[in-house]
Amino acid sequence: MIVLARRRFLLGTGLWAASTALGCRSASAPAITSVTRRSVSRVLAGMPTKDGAGVQLSRVIGQPALRNLDPFIMLDRFHSDEPGAYIRGFPDHPHRGFETVTVMLDGNMRHKDSRGNSGLITGGGSQWMTAGRGIVHSEMPEQDRGLMSGYQLWVNLPAKEKMCPQFYQDLAPSAIAESVLATGAGRVRVISGDVNGLTGPVRTRPTQPVVATAFLEDDRPFEVETPTEHAAFVFVGSGEVDIGAENAETIVSTGSIAVLGPGERIRMRARMRSDVLIAAGKPLREPIAQRGPFVMNTEAEIAKAWEDYRAGVLDKG
Repeated sequence: MIVLARRRFLLGTGLWAASTALGCRSASAPAITSVTRRSVSRVLAGMPTKDGAGVQLSRVIGQPALRNLDPFIMLDRFHSDEPGAYIRGFPDHPHRGFETVTVMLDGNMRHKDSRGNSGLITGGGSQWMTAGRGIVHSEMPEQDRGLMSGYQLWVNLPAKEKMCPQFYQDLAPSAIAESVLATGAGRVRVISGDVNGLTGPVRTRPTQPVVATAFLEDDRPFEVETPTEHAAFVFVGSGEVDIGAENAETIVSTGSIAVLGPGERIRMRARMRSDVLIAAGKPLREPIAQRGPFVMNTEAEIAKAWEDYRAGVLDKG
């Protein structure tokens, strides 16, 4: 199994070879089909904003120029070593109808909720929370100095699962699937889905999401296989990366998102030492009604969520 997984990972990074004997090719041999690389359809910089109790962050998905990227509803990037930018955190706030994914690169974040759950997300770890029918929770830094860096990604739920029971997966750094790149320079860490044979620990989700971080140490290309029907993006957390087929790349710099077109693979090549967030998900193609912390299908459902929150029954069955 280990050999097979490694072989699939090497295939996904483009390090493969095929050969045929000259003059001995059978007339019935299957044709070699080309693999399509996703091109960049849009590049957008994150928009500076504040959330929670004044936390400074960059809103990437959810800004006016990119309201959503079905099934992704929001992407925030937080990165600061100034305590004043993050120390007040995100006190109690409600959610209903979607999933939140917290990816911690550096720092520690304590979460608590209205149902008595509590946990610590540490640097290199992650949390996948299914808000479902509703939850009231807080996310507060458990440090008063040092670098706080990471992402929060919102992933939509289909109409039939918006009122499902709440669920957490708190993932320690050791639980994240990790591998050194086949080039030997860099590594990939998979939170959800499959990246070239490396499978993340998150349980099966309706949108079949692929969520991973990659740290690229040199300019050798790195490729990720993706289902062709998935929406996909790459966010550059630091550095500068070429994305797209060879000789048709788009340069994407620190703090920008590359929204990708259809294709079978995402190809990227770092121009300098870089780190990226890679995500792909199956679009739901359902109506989206979003108001603040709630993501439903209709305005009536949003109104009901606010009514339940004010009545103190948002998280009740």
